[in-house]
Amino acid sequence: MATFIVQKAYRDLAKKKGFLVGSDSIKALDKAVEKLVTDAMARTKANGRKTIKAQDI
Repeated sequence: MATFIVQKAYRDLAKKKGFLVGSDSIKALDKAVEKLVTDAMARTKANGRKTIKAQDI
């Protein structure tokens, strides 16, 4: 599995807001981002483009 999120940035944001980050949440967030990107690529292709735009996300 590729890594899509920067763990340090995720942990820093959570810490700034007063939260801790479990290792399982990092994996879940990474998987969610991968699905988001994959779905955006499918919409892009369905629209006859090769450039992913904000509207595809």
